[in-house]
Amino acid sequence: MIYDNSSKNKKSRLNKTLICFVVVISMFFSFSFMLTSVEINDSNQKLDFFAFAQTLNNLTLPSLISQSSPYYGNLSAPIVIVDFSDFQCHLCKRYVDNTEQQINSSYVQSDKAVYVFKHLPNKGFDSKNASLAAQCTNDQGKFWEFHKTLYANQGPIDSGWASTDNVKKFASEIQDLDITEFNTCFDTKKYESLIDKDIALANSLGFTETPSFIIMNSEGSIIEKIQGPKPFPIFKTVIDNLEKQNTSKN
Repeated sequence: MIYDNSSKNKKSRLNKTLICFVVVISMFFSFSFMLTSVEINDSNQKLDFFAFAQTLNNLTLPSLISQSSPYYGNLSAPIVIVDFSDFQCHLCKRYVDNTEQQINSSYVQSDKAVYVFKHLPNKGFDSKNASLAAQCTNDQGKFWEFHKTLYANQGPIDSGWASTDNVKKFASEIQDLDITEFNTCFDTKKYESLIDKDIALANSLGFTETPSFIIMNSEGSIIEKIQGPKPFPIFKTVIDNLEKQNTSKN
């Protein structure tokens, strides 16, 4: 039997050529995909950096006050405590009933810190309802009274305790509050965009849970985060350390 070696060699060379071609094409597409991925990642990094830069611009005491954020304490205080909370949040209530009172007596009353509230209504459908109502009371300088009333009457999430009728009833019980002005503000959702901006700010800081906090100097150049209803000693350590940094910086 006679074999045609030349024919066999031609087929072998053809197969090798095809294999090389497939390998080259595969490498080309893999390399192209890698380049595309790098461009996408770089783009995301730029977007994240831009969002972070915008966040820093919003985190100064004058900027927070200009946004109509409720606050108490001396605006000349060197330390700013920013509280992102939800009125339906049970951990927020626990924090308000315990740690916030200690922060107030230790730092706010002595003019070492000013306390600022930001809305992060993400626990249920009625959470934003409560935030809208609370922000409307701020127009009449009654936010902190209403803040206390809401937490005092807090019930299970979306159980109806923060329904439209109930928040209006709570508002009517606040002494010297003009209920007609309040109802107009609440019914028109006057502060919905403000609350949405608070939520966006919280998200840009990586906050998704309540309560979450920013402890910073008034210029916003030194910033510390605390997430969760931490006990007072944790806040004390952070605030005291930031106070030292701020003093040495100045």
